[in-house]
Amino acid sequence: MSGTMSDQILPIQFLDLKAQQIRLGPALRDRLDRVLAHCGFVLGPEVTELEQKLAAYCGAAHCVAVSSGTDALQIALMAEGIGRGDAVFLPAFTYTATAEVPLVLGATPIFVDVDPRTFQIDPASLEARIGDVKRAGKLRPRALIGVDLFGQPADWPALNAIAAREGLFTLDDCAQSFGGSLHGAKLGRAAMATATSFFPSKPLGGYGDGGALLTDDADRAALFRSLRSHGEGTTRYDVMRIGMNGRLDSLQAAVLLTKLEVFEGELARREAIARIYDAALSDVVTVPARVPDSMSAWAIYAILLRDGAQRDAVQAALKDKGVPSAIYYPKPLHHQPAYAKAHDGAPLPVSEALGTRILALPIHPDLTDAQADYVAAAVKAAIA
Repeated sequence: MSGTMSDQILPIQFLDLKAQQIRLGPALRDRLDRVLAHCGFVLGPEVTELEQKLAAYCGAAHCVAVSSGTDALQIALMAEGIGRGDAVFLPAFTYTATAEVPLVLGATPIFVDVDPRTFQIDPASLEARIGDVKRAGKLRPRALIGVDLFGQPADWPALNAIAAREGLFTLDDCAQSFGGSLHGAKLGRAAMATATSFFPSKPLGGYGDGGALLTDDADRAALFRSLRSHGEGTTRYDVMRIGMNGRLDSLQAAVLLTKLEVFEGELARREAIARIYDAALSDVVTVPARVPDSMSAWAIYAILLRDGAQRDAVQAALKDKGVPSAIYYPKPLHHQPAYAKAHDGAPLPVSEALGTRILALPIHPDLTDAQADYVAAAVKAAIA
């Protein structure tokens, strides 16, 4: 590629919120100005509007907006009374928040291995880990947090069948995959409750922290609303239970409402970039395996290299050509110092191997075809 063409393509951003903000600028400012005018900065009318639109988008009966994806997970488990002596099953290969929340509540995370191609929680490993807990006899199997990792859905039909047989509460950690679908249905109703995140890097992201809970259960939704506001009852000073400060700011809701208007188009753009990478790279690296009968939100496009040495060499070569990349995740959760004591020592070989080989490439709605082609060419050149 000539220097002139390269100058037109670079710089490439891993996530380009500035470009998105320029594209949405007038609509964003209009929404934000409305909040500044009415001054209802916490749980204002924008929050109610957002809840209604998110529920409609997913087909869920109820949506409760909260302050972060982590708080969404915590509120959902608090509502079930999960705590000391309870086992919460979750994948070992995911972001820290999924394991952090059970420990904060006094429960024990039970780490489960993942599928080597889709990176989603492995139902066979889940059944084996439930058996481990039962045989040990120290913990009560209580809940399953299935993570829809990198934008794709977990195998919810299989997970729900196991959970129903074992009497487990199911929580979908959809932090990276809001907008994705499985078997023709948008994610948001696959489990008893769904938690999502609006961290800025997510496909639907705010300009700060934010999250939401979705459910078809009216009683759960009412409990979520109480717990997010210090355990309030019918009035602010009618405290019915121990809760938390987990409310969403109206300014964040205004940003999300603006982005929701263009969300489907942005998802389509992410899919188009993923297809460019698939076509260009499938013969030189392991590209992401598509979950059957699904659509990904493509929060992350992660390739697998041969081993850690090749991954490090490719990442360095990409950096030299102005291509940013990232490693999600360098270490599985059961190897993290904070969680090592909670783990029973069971080997989880897939999760342990993935961290040495995985590399995420830029994918966002403002990445051009030419930039995606440049990224793909840089990867191929680094491997040649």
